Amino acid sequence: MSKNPIIVFEGIEGTGKSHHIYNVAKLLKKNNRKFIQIREPGGSKNSEKIRKLILNNKSTFNKHTDLLLYLSARSENLELIKKNIGKQIILIDRFSDSTIAYQHYGMGINLNFIKNINDYLLKNIKIDFTFLNTVNQTNMKKRLLKRKNLNRYDKFDKSFYDKVQKGFLKILKTNPKKYMKINSNLDINYNEKIILNKINDLI
Repeated sequence: MSKNPIIVFEGIEGTGKSHHIYNVAKLLKKNNRKFIQIREPGGSKNSEKIRKLILNNKSTFNKHTDLLLYLSARSENLELIKKNIGKQIILIDRFSDSTIAYQHYGMGINLNFIKNINDYLLKNIKIDFTFLNTVNQTNMKKRLLKRKNLNRYDKFDKSFYDKVQKGFLKILKTNPKKYMKINSNLDINYNEKIILNKINDLI
């Protein structure tokens, strides 16, 4: 594995992904390691424009339009990834696994359709390691209630998030060596130590 790996944080809403990425970024800065930080949807200038469309509460896109918008945002981000791959550590808040978990397992879009477009976009770009953050429904709900602003993807029903999280766990089983499951129901400081220790091993 490259000492400048691509590291992804996955999981449904309320799992603490953004918190952990923030801490990893602090560690990398402290160690004077070069890195870039991307979120999906979002990241690059054009991807952020697409993010506003997808997550806007007034948007009423059908599931296929949503999928294509997410993949469009990724297409824009790939320009940024290609420029930095192997040169800097790349941290990504959600990536291709989220597309499969949300759009296939959650919304029922054909898996091969998703994979074909995604594989065409990614080509030889491979994710080195993924932290999959999980949470129970009770804690997810409590955490979402604390947010000042909720977007479209914060407002699905319980069964949707349940399908998505189960989808993530199925993806993990396909290549468990490249994943670490983080139980976000546990103490956040405990999980921070686990993640930062693993980051030190990866870099």
